Amino acid sequence: MNSEILVIIVTFNGMQWLERCIGSVRASEVPADIIAIDNGSTDGSVEWMRAHGVDVVCNSTNMGFGGANNIGFKKALEEGYSYVYLLNQDAWVMPDTFGKLIYAFDSGPYGILSPVQNDAGGKKMDRQFAKRCRRFIRRHKGEQVAEVPFVMAAHWMISRGCLMKVGGFSPAFRHYGEDDNYIDRAHWFGWRCGVVPAAVAIHDRARRKSSPEARMFLKCNASVIHVSKPAWGVLLRMLWEPLRLVAIGCLHLSGAPFRYIGPLVKRYPELLRYRRRSRKPGAFLL
Repeated sequence: MNSEILVIIVTFNGMQWLERCIGSVRASEVPADIIAIDNGSTDGSVEWMRAHGVDVVCNSTNMGFGGANNIGFKKALEEGYSYVYLLNQDAWVMPDTFGKLIYAFDSGPYGILSPVQNDAGGKKMDRQFAKRCRRFIRRHKGEQVAEVPFVMAAHWMISRGCLMKVGGFSPAFRHYGEDDNYIDRAHWFGWRCGVVPAAVAIHDRARRKSSPEARMFLKCNASVIHVSKPAWGVLLRMLWEPLRLVAIGCLHLSGAPFRYIGPLVKRYPELLRYRRRSRKPGAFLL
């Protein structure tokens, strides 16, 4: 361990971004160690990272975002890192990003902090980041940290204390929703989530187009997030979610939410097991 920060980068055919992503960490004013967890890349990115001195763990199967990050989480706890930083392969940091985030942890019981996430041009907020966080940043204008109910995990710095309590990402989520659930669980354990307006980083996803099918999936997948939330009355939520999906299907004239109801209900026993586990310290890691 050469620093107090372990940067975890989950990779999958991300060669077009990796030089800038990894280079930005190495150019940081606050040193950080890097581990890349690869989910089966075939574009030569694993070979490139190893040739450039990056510690790479190669999974035999695609473990998804959460499962791959959990490997890095375990390493961070075992080796005594004070912070982990989740960095998307299509994202990069500024030289002062890490330092400003670490400094902001002293301002309150924050377990997860994010910089302002700008788009690839660097001048404007990432569209999804702005949608979820801009109003809270404005509400807390002038404060060191803007507390937010959610921020996407393209850029997360997590304190060791939060990681030890919350644990890893839930296996209930393979792709999408795992960051919502993690923050829900952090809140349940008494940790806050915030954005540091003075810190800036980049998330380059302008070329990633969202199809109507993908947007509808996210609306349906929210049911898994809601049922898994540790602080809510789960029985009422299990009754409500099929009705919510019916309403979404009628509103959007889509059959997808109706088709989602059966699989969701079948998953209830599994989701309840994961929900119970998520209320225990160190869940999915210890």
